[in-house]
Amino acid sequence: MAFPRQRPRRMRRTPALRSLIRETDLAPRQLIAPLFVKEGISDPAPISSMPGQFQHTLESLRKEAADIASRGVTAFMLFGVPERKDAEGSEAWNPDGIVQRALRTLRQELGDEHVVIADLCLDEYTDHGHCGVLTESGEVDNDATLERYRRIAVAQAEAGAQLLGPSGMMDGQVAAIRDALDDAGHDAVGIMAYAAKFASAFYGPFREAAECAPRFGDRAGYQMDPANADEAIREIRDDIEQGADVVMVKPALPYLDVIRRAKDATAFPMAAYHVSGEYSMIKAAVQNGWLDERRTVLEVLTSIRRAGADLILTYHAKDAADWLTS
Repeated sequence: MAFPRQRPRRMRRTPALRSLIRETDLAPRQLIAPLFVKEGISDPAPISSMPGQFQHTLESLRKEAADIASRGVTAFMLFGVPERKDAEGSEAWNPDGIVQRALRTLRQELGDEHVVIADLCLDEYTDHGHCGVLTESGEVDNDATLERYRRIAVAQAEAGAQLLGPSGMMDGQVAAIRDALDDAGHDAVGIMAYAAKFASAFYGPFREAAECAPRFGDRAGYQMDPANADEAIREIRDDIEQGADVVMVKPALPYLDVIRRAKDATAFPMAAYHVSGEYSMIKAAVQNGWLDERRTVLEVLTSIRRAGADLILTYHAKDAADWLTS
């Protein structure tokens, strides 16, 4: 047999050669670290289903963010767990609520060299665990919920958030939040929209971390059907038209095709959320000795970048940043 003229192995022989023609880069600056802060605790509380993650106090949150930032991660997404919950979720827009205090803490600690993002939703704050206010029949009232989202947006902006992440999948949420921010003089605050958030089985550990499992029913009435990719592209285009600055697909790994399609269709700044269940699966396999953690995590994050995500929200951010710079 004649030897082939094309020999791809030539460029795989050494790490330097492989690096020379690498198509997809992965760097700490592309990672966003989600963090949880809980009101009424005196020490950080481990999250049992997410090994290595904690519900933080304000002080431990400050230290953890500074530690992660020292490794090259420049952006943080903040989730809050209040002591008091009610049917409206009113602690979400309380100027002295736990997330608003945490936002001020992180902005003071990190300064303008880093980006502090606030999750904007109601599920952590309502006593029923849904992402909006309810009608008498127990359905989430879309338009009444938007009025609450407007209040949250202004409170989070005034506390120092540079980006807001509306995650409730209410129709028209991006436009409502953009209008509220502009009307309140916060036109410089951006929106990173959870544009295609699927009704996924991979959110279970997060619901422990944020203490936000629904008391009844589920969220399939407002989150997306996992079978629908065309609809996801329509949702993403709609959020762009409403004024989003970044759009997001959540979860990441089961929806790599959606990320790729959305990036190709819009060429818009694209984030993907590598969610709690994806994190916990890897951690469980590592604890059982079935997978090499470093290689697995970096391979997974690279696949999300390769699919088209410019930014990745991931609970692996601190470790991944270390591995990428070592």
